[in-house]
Amino acid sequence: MLKPLPIAVALSALIALPAAHAGVDLIAVDGLSSSQSDLSTETAAPLENGVPGNQLGGIGSGLAYAGNGTFLALPDRGPNAVSYNAAVSDTTSYIDRFQTITMSLAPAAPGSALPFELTPVLAATTLLHASDNLAYGKGASAGLGNGAPALNAANATHYFTGRSDNFNARLISTHSLDARLDPESIRVNNDGQSVFVSDEYGPYIYQFDRATGLRTHAWTLPGKFAVSHLDAVGDNEISGNTAGRVANKGMEGLAISPDGRFLVGAMQSPLLQDGGTAAAYTRIVRLDLATGRVREYAYPLTNIGTASKPKYPTVSEILAVNDHVFLVDERDGKGFGDGSTAAYKMVYRIDLWGADTVNTISGEAQLAPHALTKTPFLDLVANLGAHGIAATEVPAKLEGMAFGPDVHIGGVRKHTLFVANDNDFVPTVTDSLHPSGAPNPNLFYVFAFGAADLPGYQAQALGD
Repeated sequence: MLKPLPIAVALSALIALPAAHAGVDLIAVDGLSSSQSDLSTETAAPLENGVPGNQLGGIGSGLAYAGNGTFLALPDRGPNAVSYNAAVSDTTSYIDRFQTITMSLAPAAPGSALPFELTPVLAATTLLHASDNLAYGKGASAGLGNGAPALNAANATHYFTGRSDNFNARLISTHSLDARLDPESIRVNNDGQSVFVSDEYGPYIYQFDRATGLRTHAWTLPGKFAVSHLDAVGDNEISGNTAGRVANKGMEGLAISPDGRFLVGAMQSPLLQDGGTAAAYTRIVRLDLATGRVREYAYPLTNIGTASKPKYPTVSEILAVNDHVFLVDERDGKGFGDGSTAAYKMVYRIDLWGADTVNTISGEAQLAPHALTKTPFLDLVANLGAHGIAATEVPAKLEGMAFGPDVHIGGVRKHTLFVANDNDFVPTVTDSLHPSGAPNPNLFYVFAFGAADLPGYQAQALGD
């Protein structure tokens, strides 16, 4: 457990909460230090940018509940916040992985700022790999060596990494044998034995064995999501394509229906042919795991554009309430870690029941009449602010969401929602808002809500 938190000063000013309270509300917060290593000692050697290959960080990109107080936390493509080589967008041969974390919730001592104390413990690290031969970059144009990590040879396997040049340039981006993987969301299969991971690069949806990290299945999305011109530099890839996902804004969110029959993925931003980052409607994809059938829906982004912030916000996560109702995390990129003030971090409720599909529709104006309806569920900036956490202390990248175990508050049973941040593997933040270099941890915020706050909520049926 991280002690003290970087928000300790803010939390110390909180007023003790009553035993029971109505609505969605914060009940606990804690985190893991970003200065520590994860448990994959075999990847400890420095990466191309000098950062240890097993530095713990970014684990709030995706968050999944696995039952019995266990969560799976997903880092993205690695510590590329350290500038070293623009030809590969500062990405490295960081091996993609997920972290297994146990988190216990216990009633806090009388007079505490929040009613529960959260204790996260890192339990395991699982590296992601394939039995297939994967395409790794040569690195010649960037003055780098082959993109295959050294552990490949040592373990006679093929690991996925975050390095942006690890692709076959002769094929479209949804080629499933590319070694580059930017994992953004994770969900546990109902059997408890495998996990599903969404990827921004392809985009793809991959299935991995939970115990070994071996890829067992790949789902390729319809061709409209792929780009045909691949480039290790995101801006070059965007300018070289007129259709497909925007570079670094591919499939960001992933949900699994409580019965395990469907996966629902959310694109971070609209496709290029739908207007890209300047457009109002991104796509949500529903995949039938048994048949492979895909249905697409138009999700309306909230227009918070101003002269200084002209772009729409992005979608970071989607979470299944039941087989047709979902929560969507929509946010700006401002807040702690960015040297700015968080303004817009909303969780919305949507319902796919009876909604129009947009499989055959393209373009912003054409999508508009078919857009989903959304209703606010949780204003993260406002709720945290009500607990004394200033907008400058709200992490810029609140990206992971998962339902957790139920709790009792004042004798009333409540459900829980866990929200995690991606800290970009940056151990400290030394911008003007935090001149002391306050730690920049991987945080977990826990919110409680009642049945009336989210009608139809159904917990996932997880096996052993």
